[in-house]
Amino acid sequence: MKISNVRLHAVGIPRHTGFVNKHVIVKLETDEGVTGIGEMSDFSHLPKYSIDLIDLSRTLNTLLVGRNPFDIEDINRELLDNFPEAMYYYEKGSFIRNGIDNALYDLCGKILGVSAAELLGGRVRSRMKVCYPIFRQRFMEEVESNMETVRERYGQGFDVFRLYVGKNTEADIELLKRIKSEFGSKVTIKSFDFSHLLDWKEALRTFKALVPYEVGLEMVESPAPRNDFKGLYNFRTRIDYPVSEHVWSSMQQSEMLKKDSVDIFNISPIFIGGLTAARKASALAENGRKSIVIGTTQELSIGTAAMAHLGCALPHLKFTSDPTGPKLYIGDVVKNGVQYEDGYLIAPDRNIAGLGVELDEELLEEYKVSDLGWGEVTVHQLQDRTSTK
Repeated sequence: MKISNVRLHAVGIPRHTGFVNKHVIVKLETDEGVTGIGEMSDFSHLPKYSIDLIDLSRTLNTLLVGRNPFDIEDINRELLDNFPEAMYYYEKGSFIRNGIDNALYDLCGKILGVSAAELLGGRVRSRMKVCYPIFRQRFMEEVESNMETVRERYGQGFDVFRLYVGKNTEADIELLKRIKSEFGSKVTIKSFDFSHLLDWKEALRTFKALVPYEVGLEMVESPAPRNDFKGLYNFRTRIDYPVSEHVWSSMQQSEMLKKDSVDIFNISPIFIGGLTAARKASALAENGRKSIVIGTTQELSIGTAAMAHLGCALPHLKFTSDPTGPKLYIGDVVKNGVQYEDGYLIAPDRNIAGLGVELDEELLEEYKVSDLGWGEVTVHQLQDRTSTK
């Protein structure tokens, strides 16, 4: 069996906040009629440039047509040569590699009649605990709308939340107070996520202001600028909570290990370039005696299904993870979206081959966009995922 064609479909799907995220759905077709699907998730990130899909399609067809889809490792090496790591969180080459790698696992699973988790080593659990994000507050007036989000999602079974912080500490404190007052111990905050906005000293001052009001805090995320390994170490050694950072390249992860910068590696296929690379990053974390969580850029159901298979195949996943993307969007492109139950992401049925989700061609057409262009989107909208300028 050989790969015969690579098809890319751009879609734009609004979040409940009004922000429209653009993704690319991948189809890997074969000469025997089996097709694997993948997702290049959320190209609506800084830096503010877009990918030319026609050019990308030509490039990927040149690289992949005629290849055996089971040559996953070799194909990943070639993809890495053509779309190299750049020590940057939102490197779009990683998004591209992730989409192709998703599709390879879906395709190979379908050919063998096994789920993607089996190709990743087999399941050790059937579900993983996840949190719902509360996006960064700029104004005190946003506290009430965020309380409404907590109430709504708590009613849907989510009892752990991730709070983006770093812009308005007074609003963050007020939100924490109100959550504790209304819910007590029934709701917890998984993390204070600084998203690299502050230097480590300012992040430490903000953390000290917030921590008296924490409710079940598991960790602090990204409390220093990107690739500031010493800053992460300085912050980490001054608090009594674990510190987490995303992994976006093998070199960056190695440097964090050398400098003992973090306690927890946040590993997401989209930022490291696919399931293959994420599995390697997880093994490196395990060898370095570090914990992991499964991170997210807030994928659709195809990308989220891939992360569910990954998370359910990793024995040292000990903390609450992040993939709740399908709950943030008003639509999707599959017939059978991933499922959540009591605050857990449920792994797709292991009796369904591949990633376990089926593409809906009508929805793919409904959400189709002509390109990945930006329009008039502002930096603030990009950072906080809102339609409000």
